[in-house]
Amino acid sequence: MVRHIVVGVDGSVPARAAVEWAAADAQRRDLGLRIVHVCEQWRYGDEGTNYCAGTLAAAADRARDLTRDVEVTTELLPGNVIDTLIGASVSADSVVLGSRGLGGFAGLVVGSVGRGVAGHATGPVVIVRGPSAVEHGRVVAGDDGSGDSETAVKYAVDQARARGLPLHVVFAWQIPIVPPLAAGYSTLIESVREQDFRSAAERVAAWREKNPDVEIVGEQVAGHPADVLIRSGGTADLVVVGSRGLGGFASAVLGSVSHAVLHHVTSPVAVVRTRTHQA
Repeated sequence: MVRHIVVGVDGSVPARAAVEWAAADAQRRDLGLRIVHVCEQWRYGDEGTNYCAGTLAAAADRARDLTRDVEVTTELLPGNVIDTLIGASVSADSVVLGSRGLGGFAGLVVGSVGRGVAGHATGPVVIVRGPSAVEHGRVVAGDDGSGDSETAVKYAVDQARARGLPLHVVFAWQIPIVPPLAAGYSTLIESVREQDFRSAAERVAAWREKNPDVEIVGEQVAGHPADVLIRSGGTADLVVVGSRGLGGFASAVLGSVSHAVLHHVTSPVAVVRTRTHQA
């Protein structure tokens, strides 16, 4: 069983926030915490190596200050940042990263590191922008009926349970592309919408039945998935989306939905892949 969270650090303010988030998550869910720094030694020489070691030590001190009985370990790793973090994700419950950083972590939200790790890591990747100033008291998860969204909701259930918070499961429905002048167009659209809403509500009911200790609320609305999740995410402590999906969530990591959520939702965002996917 996977029993630790990996958090990547580089000395930046968002990386410090990621350590704080990961430490709290490890404490809540009784997991170990593995803090890693990818040190590209060939670029910086001995001075860079010393900086890397100091960065790692400072992050570990911060994590230990915030936790009671969490096992905190550190590791200084050489190599390419993206590939190394993807490799570390294989044995991890999740990987936690700051949204922007220094060196190899620069531009994490929209840059190559963020896309690469979130798109290919095994399991959830949590992107943290900064310290949470406000607690909203709920977790939000996007659902579209795909395999990855089901895995995302399961992760969101675990997060909600550990936090003692309700889980808000959002299904966003978009009008399907059909010829608008076809006979019975309005009737067809209404029938499709009702069926999709009914299926979404049934999925929520099943999750609620399997997890009676967690308050799970479903919402089925018409709208673009990115807009709906951004709106819901504005009042969430954590937003969880699947990495790939159907309809509006298709290609969520590299597509418009995930980019929009990562750009506009200031709360931590978890992008979840089903572990059977190849990294």
